Order: sequence, then C-alpha cells, then structure tokens
Amino acid sequence: MTSLRSVVARLKTQPHAPAIHDAGEIARKYGYWRVRVMYATTAGYAIFYLVRNNMSMATKAITDEFGFSNTQWGAVLGAGTIVYAFSKFLSGVVGDRANPRYLLGIALLVSALINLAFGLAASLACFAVLWSLNSLFQGVGVPPCTRLLTYWYSPREIGRAWGIWNASHQIGGAVIVVWAGYLVTSHGWRAAFWAPAIVAVIGSFWLMNRLTDSPESMGLPPVEVYKGRAARAADAPSVPFGRIFRRHILANRWVWVVSAANFFVYIVRIGILSWAPKYLIEAKGFTLSKAGFSLSAFEVAGIFGAYASGWLTDTVFKGRRGPVSAGFMLCLTAFVLALFAVPSGHVLTMTALFTALGFFVYGPQMLVAVAAADFATKVASASAVGLTGLFGYLGAAFCNLATGILVDRFGWNGALWLYAASAMVGCALLASTWNRASPLLGGKPPG
Repeated sequence: MTSLRSVVARLKTQPHAPAIHDAGEIARKYGYWRVRVMYATTAGYAIFYLVRNNMSMATKAITDEFGFSNTQWGAVLGAGTIVYAFSKFLSGVVGDRANPRYLLGIALLVSALINLAFGLAASLACFAVLWSLNSLFQGVGVPPCTRLLTYWYSPREIGRAWGIWNASHQIGGAVIVVWAGYLVTSHGWRAAFWAPAIVAVIGSFWLMNRLTDSPESMGLPPVEVYKGRAARAADAPSVPFGRIFRRHILANRWVWVVSAANFFVYIVRIGILSWAPKYLIEAKGFTLSKAGFSLSAFEVAGIFGAYASGWLTDTVFKGRRGPVSAGFMLCLTAFVLALFAVPSGHVLTMTALFTALGFFVYGPQMLVAVAAADFATKVASASAVGLTGLFGYLGAAFCNLATGILVDRFGWNGALWLYAASAMVGCALLASTWNRASPLLGGKPPG
C-alpha cells in the first residue's frame, strides 16, 4: 500500500517552486532544460515505437504460422487500435494534471513487459488481448510529451520544436522496421518482441532520470514570460480544470475539426505502417528485407516532412497550420494514386514513392496536434492532442479492419482507393482552418 501511494504521489504534478529572480540564472536553467527535455522526449518516444511498430514486420510470419486470414488479423490490429485511441484521449486528460516524468517512464516499462509476454502467445485470442493491453499503455506516450513541449516552448516556436520532437516517430519507426525485419528473418517473429522489450525496460528508467515537470516547478517563469510574452490570465493554475476542459475542448469547434481531419490522416498513415510490408511482398514481389528498406524510407522522409511543415507554419504562415496541412494532404493524395502505376519488382521506384508518402503524411500528422494545442492553449493542450489521437486511432482501427476486408474481397487496389479518398477528405477539413492561429498569436479565443 505504501509503494502504491508513492507511485500515485510521483504521478501528481510538481508544485510551483519559489521563484528565481536572477535573469542570468533563469536563462541558464531554461537553456539547459529545454535541450534536456527535447532530447529525452524525442529519444523516449522513439523507444515507444520499438515496442509498437515491431508488429508490422512480424505480421506475415505470425499469420503464416497460425493460418490467420487478413480479416482475422485486421480484427486483432483493430481491437488494439481502438483501445489505443481511447487510451490516448483519457491519458491526455490525465496528462494535463500529471507529472510527465513518471507518467511517460512507467507507461514505457509496462509496455515493454507486455511485449515480453506477447512473444510467448500462440492463439488469436491471446494475441488480441495482449496487443490491446500493449495499446492501452502505448496511448499514454504522447500526452506527457505534449505537456512538456507546450510548457517549455512558446507558441511562436512550437511548430519547429514539435517538428524536432516528431522525428521520434520516424527514428523509432525506421529503426524497428529494419531491426525487426532482421530479427524475424534470422531468429523468428518472437525475437522481434523480446529484443526491443529489453531496450524499452532500460529506456523507461533512463526517462525517469532525465525528465522534469513544468518550468514553474523549478522556480522558472512561464515560457511566455521568458520569451517576452505575458502569460494570459486564463492560464492561471487556480482555474478549475472542469471549466478549462469545457471551454477549451468541448466548446472549441476548431479542436473538433482538426480531430475529425485526423481520422482520415491516420487511415493513410496507419494503412502504410501496418500493411505496407504485406502489400509489397504479395502485390509487388518484394522480399521482407526489401519491404523493410522501402518502409524505412517512408519513416526517414517523415522527419524532414514534419520539420519542414513546422518551419513553414512558424515562419511563412505566422502560426497558421491550415495552409500547409491542406497542401501536404493534396500532395499525399497524388502520391497514393501513383502507387497504382508502379510495376512489380521496381524497388527503387517504390522506395521513391514511399519517401514522398512519408514526407507528406507526417507533416499533417504533426500539424494536427500542433493546431489542436494552439486552439486549446497550453492549459488543455494534452487533452486537445488526446482528442485528436482518439479520432486518429479510431481512423486507424477502421483502416485496419477495412483494409483486411477490402484486400480479401477486392485485392490491394481496393485498399489503395480507400487511402486516396481519405487523403482528399482530410485535405478538405484541414483547409477549413486556413486562417486560424493560436489565441496567443492573435487568433480568436477558444470557441
């Protein structure tokens, strides 16, 4: 009971420390901790991917060994994705009132332990239950990072800061598709869950050592003050969170618009991440190693796409995320349609297309979260990003189930048409936010 109370106490946000007034000390501490928060959250969330995206590279080996159909395996992935979606939203609400240091580290530790158990599974039901449990704790990963980014970086620089952090998705994703591809080929699919889990256990304790809470918990002023912008009165911690949630989330239609757009962004993103290896092997005659190479290009290109989109919105469009998001989605539609034209066996051509797909899907994927945080302001940023995650992964769950059904009934072209149509709908929704920006940058208040 004492140890449980200790864990609960650690999960609570740290109280504000006595204020530091020396300008030199404030600048020194801010400089040090902003770098430390950035590299720890980036590396930490990349490790989350090692114990999540290992599934895509093991999918064919598992389905072949146990004789599962695409529809059956789509149901396993879909169940996990639905759990992940609701976990991400609820964790966002918790994340606005929790210490990100321990919330992130503990979630990664539990996910690693579940991956160890997954490597022992041998039935469809067991796979479904364990993957759903893993998804429950994986959903906790983004909200603590959101809280840290919005508290340590100001709205004028958050697009670029988020672009750097967002590289964690691609770093972790690129590493695991290559590493898991090797593990599956050389040591069997179970090794693709056991080896990354060991790394994640070590990483969880490293995260708890590296991270902190808000600047105020260390005696520093809010980041808006540090960067020369007075903190808004609405940001005061004395406002009840229920009132903040109602105003900044429930009554904020723009948070709902970008959340709905994320449903369609994730159909494309998760369709590629979850099904590309199987698609490339069955429809294009690739080996598993060649499929991993093409998918790693998708992830690496996403690093540049996310940062480029953040830079453009911060500098060229002065904090407006809509123009870049919509433009990227339009390009994404064109490159999904281009997949129809690539003949079997053209590894370099397909890799080039996957590079373009990664660049253009990870820009909107990141900017949806940034826009939601902008529209909700930092007091409800984790909740807003959690809501976008809920919609995104409901889209992913729909994608996994629909892809399995479409491929079984109509072949891989049926799935590609689903992805292209989704990109177009997402483009239209994001275009509706064209002139919206954070209230701290002159945008209209939430509502």
